[in-house]
Amino acid sequence: MGTILAIIIGGLISGLIIWIVGRLNLGMSVTGFVPAFIAGFVIAIVAGIINWLLAVLGINIGGGFLGSIVSLIVAAIVLMISGSIVPGMAVKGFTGAIVAAIAIAVVGWLVALVLGPFMTQI
Repeated sequence: MGTILAIIIGGLISGLIIWIVGRLNLGMSVTGFVPAFIAGFVIAIVAGIINWLLAVLGINIGGGFLGSIVSLIVAAIVLMISGSIVPGMAVKGFTGAIVAAIAIAVVGWLVALVLGPFMTQI
């Protein structure tokens, strides 16, 4: 039961983050919270598939500056794919996807900073 609850809460938080970035019009837009919530799950699935494919191909993203750049590009590609799958979500080209990926990371960090103490209790 704890894992299912964690997945649901993670999806809600991801949806909230995507909705905030979409409302701020930072490289992407969403028409409401439901498309943002669906996008959170679609992005998680697409990112998992892309990371699995990279691992199968023997490509290690690694860490450091170069790893961060590669992760940012992968996140932008994931956003672009998700934007074509999820109705109500639109990504404004590759540059918009890069901006949205950075904005999602920053907003996600801020949300984790605020909700961190509460999330450890679940």
